[in-house]
Amino acid sequence: MGAAVRLREDFGAEELRRLACKAVNGLQARRLMAPPAIADGKSRAEAASVGLMDRQTLRDWVVRFNAEGPAGLIDKPSPGRRAKLTPSHKEALRQLVEDGPGQHKPDLVRWRRADLAAVIKDRFAVDCHATTIGRMLRQLGFSHVSPRPRHPEKDDQAADTFKKTSSSG
Repeated sequence: MGAAVRLREDFGAEELRRLACKAVNGLQARRLMAPPAIADGKSRAEAASVGLMDRQTLRDWVVRFNAEGPAGLIDKPSPGRRAKLTPSHKEALRQLVEDGPGQHKPDLVRWRRADLAAVIKDRFAVDCHATTIGRMLRQLGFSHVSPRPRHPEKDDQAADTFKKTSSSG
């Protein structure tokens, strides 16, 4: 069995307890309670039980504490999955949506997410679910609300003469 990882010495036990009391992040506060127990001479198993963790987890947090200080005891967000479309693909998608479907698919009046998914598959060879398309459109600044379609042969003058006029009186 290897030797225990030494705790950095620039933070005293009382200072770490004060930091734990002031910590806004609850997990950080709990993790800050274990190193003072080590500094007070308790065994690693006892210090781990103070921090409500096992010895291996305590060792991992001590390594991070030694490297980054108290801020290292806060969970870091996961980077998440890599985006399916590159920024240039997203810009092309933005232009495609702004141009409307008439230029690209003459039989369509408005873009649906399923239609955009098919175009993305054809152009970029990337499979995207309709939900993913909706999320990307929101990120690009588009809303789900679409204007009512306009018939290409509509006669505005005929519509105006057809409208009922009421006399105010």
